[in-house]
Amino acid sequence: MNIGDASERSCLPAKTIRYYEDIGLLKPGRSENGYRDYSMSDVHRLKFLQRSRSLGFSVEECRQLLSLYGDTHRESADVKAIAEVKLAEIDRKIAELESLRETLRHLVHNCHGDARPDCPILDELAGEQGPASCGGSASHDKSPPSKH
Repeated sequence: MNIGDASERSCLPAKTIRYYEDIGLLKPGRSENGYRDYSMSDVHRLKFLQRSRSLGFSVEECRQLLSLYGDTHRESADVKAIAEVKLAEIDRKIAELESLRETLRHLVHNCHGDARPDCPILDELAGEQGPASCGGSASHDKSPPSKH
């Protein structure tokens, strides 16, 4: 089948399918005229990748999972270990988002939101609120420190 059909069956854009081929996650056959010729096995692999990516697995993690999927002598413990690392990463991100939410909730609560010019939200963003500007709960910027 051509890339359009594979795209439709796998629910992935053709551009993504070409990318997966470029990085070696997929190796479709070639027809006599040189066009890609996708098999149902390729489509199954694409669906596997689509589902893995939708669960937050990186391309490299998908590569590992595909390798394990194709290994009939695999141990499920290896698959579980990859999933546990991903789960811990998700939990960490959730905790970070909850912290951001609480900080922003506090700032919104303390802002009068009226015609006055003073605004604790802007003060915090400008670093005028005290300790939080030096790495406290509101400082989630991961950019490198500026050189003065």
